[in-house]
Amino acid sequence: MENGSHQAFQILRLGFTVAPIIAGLDKFLGLLTNWDKYLAPQVSSTLGIHPHTFMMIVGVIEIVAGLAVAVAPRFGGYLVAAWLAGIIVNLLLVGGFLDVALRDLGLMLGALALARLAEAEARVRVAAPARA
Repeated sequence: MENGSHQAFQILRLGFTVAPIIAGLDKFLGLLTNWDKYLAPQVSSTLGIHPHTFMMIVGVIEIVAGLAVAVAPRFGGYLVAAWLAGIIVNLLLVGGFLDVALRDLGLMLGALALARLAEAEARVRVAAPARA
């Protein structure tokens, strides 16, 4: 892989490791925002779970997703992309947060790019010994 592609991979890997972990931890701390307001009422009523409890579960999943990106970026990138797709659907159900949904669409595309770059990185690592 050319140096720029490797650097882009490393930047995305760092970002998609740190951001989900911070967001996940904040579901417990509530320093950044009141996360409960972002949950569609249909979700909590359908599942029969209090919004805050649901968001704490979300926090655990986000921490796990960030760690997955750190140790297995190919899998983790797709996991984060799928998670962001679910968040987008939820935000569309809530209404009033279309700007956040649009931002999350951009993040989802970045997570997909990370997964694709991770696949390219893996191919380079496998092919490198053959060249030596």
